[in-house]
Amino acid sequence: MLQITLPDGSRREFPGPVTVADVAASIGSGLAKAALAGKIGDKVVDTSYRITQDSPLSIVTAKDPEGLEVIRHSTAHLLAYAVKELFPDAQVTIGPVIENGFYYDFAYERPFTPEDLVAIEKRMTELAAKDEPVVRRVLPRDEAVAYFKGLGEHDKADIIASIPSNEDVSLYREGGFEDLCRGPHVPSTGKLRFFKLMKVAGAYWRGDHRNEMLQRVYGTAWATKDELNQYLHMLEEAEKRDHRRLGRELDLFHIDEHSPGTVFWHPKGWTLWQEVEQYMR
Repeated sequence: MLQITLPDGSRREFPGPVTVADVAASIGSGLAKAALAGKIGDKVVDTSYRITQDSPLSIVTAKDPEGLEVIRHSTAHLLAYAVKELFPDAQVTIGPVIENGFYYDFAYERPFTPEDLVAIEKRMTELAAKDEPVVRRVLPRDEAVAYFKGLGEHDKADIIASIPSNEDVSLYREGGFEDLCRGPHVPSTGKLRFFKLMKVAGAYWRGDHRNEMLQRVYGTAWATKDELNQYLHMLEEAEKRDHRRLGRELDLFHIDEHSPGTVFWHPKGWTLWQEVEQYMR
């Protein structure tokens, strides 16, 4: 018998290897539906992960910090999926989680426009609504390199080629898109509901200015609609209080694009600065 120890100290026994999803289902249908991943010790794994020996296990949901990271990581892949649907010639590179969201870098013949971002986000929503399973598979490194070269994804193949040749690599597929990733990911795209693309910026391939310029698309993703709206509201309020905007609107100063960071005071702004300086003295 295989024994699973839950966070409250209770134990569940199974006749043989069991997945995280199976354990969640044995606890209750609500938890099975909410499960995004599992945590065995300090390791976060997919719900499809097979447990083959006695282990401690906690079920990760959107309420957990680990769950939010899984959501953001998976949303980055959803972004890449949508970009490949709309711009098949775009090359995918990397898409990590960052504070409050994620980004993904693409090699494309032209910069993405604000209109492109609107279209990409719309396609992401459509793909999420299809609730496609996210399936993991493992390949030997050299086979994975050949696979992505066959897809025309030479940047991705280059990334995989930097992995030691004796190591296997994991790939995750959702619908018609498959990407290199260690995981874990949500069990299906339907778990990704509350996200927004924020902006696009330039980034050099592998951070080297001698390499080509990539298109870096930034986004944010949250566990609930309220959390997403609160974050967007916070950004709006911060924008209202941006010192560069206030300096311009109140005719206090300007910052010249040819001398970033240098403040050029206007008469009203200089008077205000002098008043503050004298007060400090």
